Amino acid sequence: MLQRVKALFGKTSVPQSQIPESDNIPQHIAIIMDGNGRWAKSRGLPRMAGHHSGMKTVKRITMAANRLGVKYLTLYAFSTENWKRPKAEVEFLMKLPQEFLSIELKDLMENNVQVRMMGYRGDLPSHTLQAVEEAIERTAGNTGLVLNFALNYGSRKEMIEAVRSISEAVAEGKLDPSDINESHMEEHLLTAGLPDPDLLIRTSGELRLSNFMLWQLAYSEMWFTDVYWPEFTEAHFHEAVRVYQMRARRYGGV
Repeated sequence: MLQRVKALFGKTSVPQSQIPESDNIPQHIAIIMDGNGRWAKSRGLPRMAGHHSGMKTVKRITMAANRLGVKYLTLYAFSTENWKRPKAEVEFLMKLPQEFLSIELKDLMENNVQVRMMGYRGDLPSHTLQAVEEAIERTAGNTGLVLNFALNYGSRKEMIEAVRSISEAVAEGKLDPSDINESHMEEHLLTAGLPDPDLLIRTSGELRLSNFMLWQLAYSEMWFTDVYWPEFTEAHFHEAVRVYQMRARRYGGV
């Protein structure tokens, strides 16, 4: 049964070196970057080594998406639930944005990539937030790929906050309950202004959404692979896009 489910979602770990067709590239791709810790453990390394190696994959896949003409790439970097991990691991993860951006910001600028972040800034350490905000500011004028980091992000919290904001508008008499529609909800989500993902990719073999963009992924195509994130290559990325291009998106229709 599990194998049938994996096949249904286009699960594969054997990529082919073929560039996807250029006339049907997903506008927005979201990725759950999973398997850093297990990759490290399989090699007798500490989990932190896996996270550090995964950081290099971020650069590799960002550039691959940019070359294909993807307009938005959203990466699940740290969830609201990840604070439950050991303190040392959380502290290490909070240093990675600073290290990544200090190394890669120049290349991101040269490739016209715009950095954004969606998540709850209040809980982030000052050094993490400062590095992200600086990258956002410096790349704000770029017009190429939007690299959107989901950092301290949780979809349930996002939706609760959206409902709270809408409720306040109703209580203040600014909005009639009968007028509430999907557009009102979307305007209050952290992805306001971004199109919903066309394609979701998850690495490491897990088959769940893990509280990631639950509203936005309602009609997204999904592709799963056993490959751990540090091993995820441009060829795997191309394979996911090619599978997407073979799908028929009906949005509930025939």
